[in-house]
Amino acid sequence: MGCRLNIAESETMRQLAGAQDDLVIVNSCAVTGEAVRQTRQAIRRARRDRPDARIIVTGCAAQTDPAMFAAMPEVERVIGNTQKYDAAAFAPTGDRVQVSDIMAVRETAPHMVSGFADRVRGFIEVQNGCDHRCTFCIIPFGRGNSRSVPAGAVIDKIKALVDGGYREVVLTGVDVTSYGPDLPGNPSLGLLVERILKQVPALPRLRLSSLDSVEIDDRLFDFITGEPRLMPHLHLSLQAGDDMILKRMKRRHTRADAVAMVDRIHARRPDVAIGADIIAGFPTETDAMFANSLALIEDCRVVHGHIFPYSPRAGTPAARMPQVDAPTIKARAARLREACAEQRTTWLQTLIGTQQDVLVERSGTAGHAENFAPVALTQPATPGEIRRVNITALENGRLIAQEASHERN
Repeated sequence: MGCRLNIAESETMRQLAGAQDDLVIVNSCAVTGEAVRQTRQAIRRARRDRPDARIIVTGCAAQTDPAMFAAMPEVERVIGNTQKYDAAAFAPTGDRVQVSDIMAVRETAPHMVSGFADRVRGFIEVQNGCDHRCTFCIIPFGRGNSRSVPAGAVIDKIKALVDGGYREVVLTGVDVTSYGPDLPGNPSLGLLVERILKQVPALPRLRLSSLDSVEIDDRLFDFITGEPRLMPHLHLSLQAGDDMILKRMKRRHTRADAVAMVDRIHARRPDVAIGADIIAGFPTETDAMFANSLALIEDCRVVHGHIFPYSPRAGTPAARMPQVDAPTIKARAARLREACAEQRTTWLQTLIGTQQDVLVERSGTAGHAENFAPVALTQPATPGEIRRVNITALENGRLIAQEASHERN
């Protein structure tokens, strides 16, 4: 469930658990109330599909509310975000609830794997936890404080992925742009990117997961806008487009800051595709405040939108603020999604007639371009290859490539 970091961690758990065919692990998400509901749904579905399986629940929702999952009759064991890196936690015997104090964790070990089942891109955890306390967010209580993986360990794992045939690596974390201050020498994310590109020259494509735009320093900015091996696709944690709402969220940027950063990036590298997280219906949000968030989609050229209807999370300051009614939240979320879809369609149409380098995914008939535009291949190719293709049409939200030429190195 949930984020790219969960994808990476799920693969680690798959390998730690080994060949236990009677085991189902549900890696939960706590970012919204809906995410928790979907986690509970997944548990019940797993029990229906696998009536004899042992079901273990972990992840952020399990860390923040272990009692809720322990009370579900389908669940055999609940383990925390620290325990899920211990192979013993997946053994047939053990305490029903194994959840420790996440705030006591001071380091993030390189829990990264050298291969990903059924995937063509590798996800590498370089950072975990968060030192910020946005008023709507429960995640720091599920992940703990910010901690970074030393660059040497990251580079070793990326080399292993490249040696295993992977052509693209995604750097993941809870707050990736906060990478480094807890390590000797206070390295930055930009410095980590520089070291990866220098020390792993055989890696064709490096991609970054969600970034906090206010933490993009000059070194990172230069790589984003000037390094062809760093993919032209950024997902920004914007959350809102109204300054008062941003202040009540305890975000560290203003609307003008976000727009200015996107403008700077596009001025240097016009092909960068922007994604963003935006929350609909944050407490106290008026129609005028919502209009500012809606306009942000066009102002920041958001083509990969992740829209979250606000839901109160117990223990967060925002849960105690005056709430927006549920129908209004739902309607605002729908309007934001419509605006993102319109912006995305317009953007995809501009790519018709261009050539794109596509990482072929496991079906052999589809993949993603460097800007993360989805592409359907009319001629099958080998999964894991990077193919230069000619874009001829747009159908059902995917670009159509009539022919695939030679594989790129």
